[in-house]
Amino acid sequence: MSKIFLKIFLFISLIYIHVIHGAGILGRLQSVGAKGTLLCNRVPASNVELKLYDVDRFDIDDLIAQKKSDNRGYFEISGSHKEFTNIDPKLNIYHNCNTKPGCLKKVSIIIPDRFISKGDKIERWYDTGVFELSGKYPEETESCAH
Repeated sequence: MSKIFLKIFLFISLIYIHVIHGAGILGRLQSVGAKGTLLCNRVPASNVELKLYDVDRFDIDDLIAQKKSDNRGYFEISGSHKEFTNIDPKLNIYHNCNTKPGCLKKVSIIIPDRFISKGDKIERWYDTGVFELSGKYPEETESCAH
């Protein structure tokens, strides 16, 4: 009976640790930020949705921040998250440049580790520069509402 209790206890403990870790309750605080200017056919792309994620291997990715580009296509997005290991930041850009009506493209950009800051202050921004959304990108997907 005690072996079964021990197995149940260990199983529940692992689930509890996984939930706490996934919720960002434990770990060290890390921050990341990205900035740049979005264009669609060389015209500023305003109101483009951007989401900054921490990519997780075994559960749902954690949303760190969400923002839209301004009327000049410019954006700055940053956020913080707690993890035991380094966060794995990814910037998703959701746009409708050169798409069919009702469709949306998503471009994903993996942000290198050197742009991760300790604590809640951004020490080094990832700069996309001028990013032309009409191009084709390896990490681009398109979905259409039917």
